[in-house]
Amino acid sequence: MRFLRNSLVCICGLLLLLQVGFAQEASFRLAPLHPVQELREKALMAQPPKEKGSFRAPDLVELVKLDPTIKLDVRYATADNFLGTPVYTEARTFLQRPAAEALLRAALDLKSRGYGLILFDGYRPWYVTKIFWDATPRDKKMFVADPAMGSKHNRGCAVDLTLYDLATGKEVTMPSGYDEMTGRSYANYAGGTAEERAHRAVLRAAMVKQGFAVNPTEWWHFDYKDWKHYPILNVKFEDLGD
Repeated sequence: MRFLRNSLVCICGLLLLLQVGFAQEASFRLAPLHPVQELREKALMAQPPKEKGSFRAPDLVELVKLDPTIKLDVRYATADNFLGTPVYTEARTFLQRPAAEALLRAALDLKSRGYGLILFDGYRPWYVTKIFWDATPRDKKMFVADPAMGSKHNRGCAVDLTLYDLATGKEVTMPSGYDEMTGRSYANYAGGTAEERAHRAVLRAAMVKQGFAVNPTEWWHFDYKDWKHYPILNVKFEDLGD
């Protein structure tokens, strides 16, 4: 009986964890390997990897200034994220100009279908990528980028986003919540409801049409085709100007 009770406790705990991740209003949580403030201090002292070759000059554009229907839900600027503490200093989203223009074309396409965009993240300073990597347990590292390689977010060519209904203003449901580190986040996850999978397909089709590729393990994460042409950046949001 004791074994049965313990097993039920473990199962209930797992279901609670998954339910929290599933909810659109709350982010998935994990216990960081080290205190985030300690990781932040180390990351700010570290340097991004040195890259060879020539790159385009960065031209980061703030997305909400281009389309008033774009909504922001920058959870990394709040405690409502997988680490449970703010890691961004400001709630802002940027992309390199060609990627931003492609995103606007996708947004226009989606408007014709009754949807608007909610942006979770865009350009990400390299030091934040290092925080994520150093905080995340080994079995979840497939969901975060290795700072030794840099990420497409660091290059200003990746965006995390979802849809909302223009008629109601409400976020649509998807097969998983944002930043949920489970198989439900996979772009081709076959579970969830038919409606949730349909929403995911609508978002994916609009983004792919404009030159974005979906991340296989994150339905919300899209990389712009020109990412290789831009360098890894480590500029803080407050240093990007108004």
